[in-house]
Amino acid sequence: MIQHVVMLRLKPDYDGTELAAVMDGLGALDIAGFTDFQHGPNRDVENKTPDHRYGFICSFHDLDALNRYAGEPAHQALGARLCALCVGGGDGIMVMDLDV
Repeated sequence: MIQHVVMLRLKPDYDGTELAAVMDGLGALDIAGFTDFQHGPNRDVENKTPDHRYGFICSFHDLDALNRYAGEPAHQALGARLCALCVGGGDGIMVMDLDV
């Protein structure tokens, strides 16, 4: 299984309605092997990532499913909208793909 972990460094004046719409869109993607989607604010209990205030996790059966997600036009369109909400665009997004 692959856990696709994404942390967002949102602009101070980001549009919360737009963020919610993007999260809804990501959660609604119908891609073979895309098994779960969760999102929420970063509580940063250890004070390690204070600039990344929000994040989400996608679960995939395998690397092939993650690759289908990455190439999916609807995902790419939602990603562009997400970049617009983040400091520095794509530079404000931290991604890790964990093989668990």
